[in-house]
Order: sequence, then C-alpha cells, then structure tokens
Amino acid sequence: MLFSPKEKKRLYHQYGPTALVTGASSGIGKELAEKLASAGFDLVIVARDEKKLKEVRDTVQVKYNVQVEVIPIDLSVEGNTDLLIQQIQYKEVGLLVLAAGYGTFGLLQHSSLHTEINMLRLNCESVLILSHYYAQRFSQQKRGGMIFLSSMVAFQGVPYAAHYAATKAYVQSLAEALSEELQPFNVAVLAAAPGPVSSGFASRAHMNMGKALTPEEVGVPILKALGKQVTVLPGWLTKLLVYSLMTLPRWGKIKVMKKVMSGMAIQK
Repeated sequence: MLFSPKEKKRLYHQYGPTALVTGASSGIGKELAEKLASAGFDLVIVARDEKKLKEVRDTVQVKYNVQVEVIPIDLSVEGNTDLLIQQIQYKEVGLLVLAAGYGTFGLLQHSSLHTEINMLRLNCESVLILSHYYAQRFSQQKRGGMIFLSSMVAFQGVPYAAHYAATKAYVQSLAEALSEELQPFNVAVLAAAPGPVSSGFASRAHMNMGKALTPEEVGVPILKALGKQVTVLPGWLTKLLVYSLMTLPRWGKIKVMKKVMSGMAIQK
C-alpha cells in the first residue's frame, strides 16, 4: 500500500519527533520502524537480537538520514522493562509502538510453564508497563500515539494457542479502553489485529501457517489507521478471516479456530 507524503507528514506532525519501537528486529516491528524512518522519525529500537537491530539501524540511517538508538534487551525478563524506561526517559518520544511478542503452539498442558510465563511478561506485562508510563507522559504533553500489536486471535478463545490468544485478548482490551481514556488528552491509541504474517513468529511457535501476509502488506495500513480508528484489521487476508467468522456465535468461532489450528502443526 502506498505510504503517501501527505500521510507521512501527518504522522510526523502529530506524533514526532521520535518513535520507540519494541520488537523492531524482525517482522511487523521492523517494518513499522522502517516506515516511520521514511516519514522522518528518529527511532529508539528495542529487541533481544543486537546484531539484527544494528542492521536495521544501519539501513534506515543510510536511506532516510534519521537518528537511531539501538537498545538490545529482553523484555520477557522480569525487571528489564523498567530498565528500558530508565534508559529512555529523556528521549522526546511521541509515538510508542508495542510490537514485541511471541506465541506458543500446542496443548497448554504439554507446554513449558517457564516459556508461558515469559510470554506473559513480554506480551502483557511489558506492554502494561510501557503503556502506563507513556500514558502519563503523553497526557502531560497533550499529544502522542500508541500502537498495540493485537491479533485476529484476540476475539475468541483459540485451542492449541490458548495462552497466546489470551495474551492478545488482554492487549486488545487494554488498547480499546485506553483509546477512550486518553482521547481527551489528544493521545491516539490503535490496536492492530493482523491475521497470519510471515515472520519469525511461526518458526518460534513451531507452526506451519500456510497462507500468510507479509509485513510489508500490513505496515502501512496500520500507520494510516493511527488517529482514525481504534482497531484496524490490516491486509486482505486478515479481513477475509475475521469477517468470515463474524456471523458465528463465540462458541462457534472457537470450534472453527480449533479446526484451523489443528492443521498448523509442523509434521516431524
């Protein structure tokens, strides 16, 4: 999708000069970071993989002549989100992009509890801490924006991804409510709820997703929706999947998702 000069100017004017992007080393986080750099944003990019972050930094600095600070940190480790805030508290951040996250796949009873707790810390706790901090900052300065990475699985329980879907339901609900709470302070909040996207997510979750969108197909629709919608379903596949389930009762959606997810296991 075209990212027009007019749209870039709108985003920078309303949410510049600096964007903080978590999960920026790959997938949707990386795509959003690059698109924001093309709009003139300086960046603070965060992820576990320092090498990949530096590659993103080097690419966008050369292409767009913006400043990029790299912060390699694992936000699934307890206490690390607070350390991140200490490092960036003096940055003039106007846009928060919460793209860090991962999923697990299979029966919950067979999963590693340690892995599930780490996922909870990354997908939910770090999101809560950062959104709470910037809700205060943005409200005081009477401007700002937040993008939460929800998912199409946030709208019903999903067998074989029970806990992951629950974390995304948390993110979706938090973003919807914050959008109303922060609107009087001129702060925009967006929940981006994509369907399957080709990235490192599937391999980490040991899933075979089949048809999937690319990060490039969802990045611009997400940014264009900020300040205009509360929830965006980016990409044609997302809309197809979500709208096809809309007529079903919630229990019916769960049954359908069980069938869909059962076909995604990687055969060993």
